[in-house]
Amino acid sequence: MSKSARADAGKGGLPFEDALKKLEGIVEAMESEELPLETLLARFEEGTRLVKICQEKLAEAELKIRQLEKNAAGEIKLKTLETDVET
Repeated sequence: MSKSARADAGKGGLPFEDALKKLEGIVEAMESEELPLETLLARFEEGTRLVKICQEKLAEAELKIRQLEKNAAGEIKLKTLETDVET
């Protein structure tokens, strides 16, 4: 992985689809190849970062979906999300 790709992945700037595709490639390589332990550990570490990115992107999408609602005219609008935190 290049330095810029690592920087993007570390910031979560990598699109979900790209992160998932890279993660799938890592899993396939780890399952199908005889890799040295160091290479396996490096791929596992990269995979862990990609999983975190995917989880964050899915959580953001879920939050947006929960915030959308249709009004009486059938138009979709963003609603405020109530929190369970007591003040």
